[in-house]
Amino acid sequence: MLDRITFITLGQTPRSDLVPEIVDALTRPVAVEELGALDEIEPEEIARLAPDANDHALVTRLRDGSQAVIGKRWLVGRLQELLDAAPAGPNEANVLLCTGDFGALRGDGLFLDAQHLVDHGVDALCHSATSVGLVVPLARQVAEHHYEGPSGQELRAAVASPYRDDDFEGVGRSLSECDVIVMHCMGYTSAQRERVAASSGRPVLLARRLVSAALGQLL
Repeated sequence: MLDRITFITLGQTPRSDLVPEIVDALTRPVAVEELGALDEIEPEEIARLAPDANDHALVTRLRDGSQAVIGKRWLVGRLQELLDAAPAGPNEANVLLCTGDFGALRGDGLFLDAQHLVDHGVDALCHSATSVGLVVPLARQVAEHHYEGPSGQELRAAVASPYRDDDFEGVGRSLSECDVIVMHCMGYTSAQRERVAASSGRPVLLARRLVSAALGQLL
């Protein structure tokens, strides 16, 4: 069983919008540590980490609650540094709190990548769905997104940032003809999920809940 979980975020810690909700969903107490790829990095440097046209864009949250858009190329190396420094004991797990595709990352011990947990969970739960709605934070991520459903399944995308006052009711209405909707970012909250579910009338999967469910099986 797990005694300690280290959460790794693309942004800055503490992730008061995310980590407490995951931990509260667990069935017993565990020690928790947070590591952030942008911790101790000044705002001017963060601005320079924005992706160019040939990079992939990833969205995260800064300590003050604001949004930052970071290029994937820089993040791969930084996240690997954090994983190399993270504890890796027999009863410890390191969890990457991002649903972006970071398949090249490697961690000692038990390393849980939210992207794999979410994508495999979505595939299992939605395998027979004719159409799946995908909610992502940035418009450019619609073309950049890695998720692929089974052959013949239609993916419909909508855009809303978890870190801004975006129109989640409009997102729900735009995807109301889908069989299932997936909010494919760890930043999306339960309150935002409720707004999408109420306006769409459809089942809505929330990335952080899929990760919480997986962690609960390891306690």
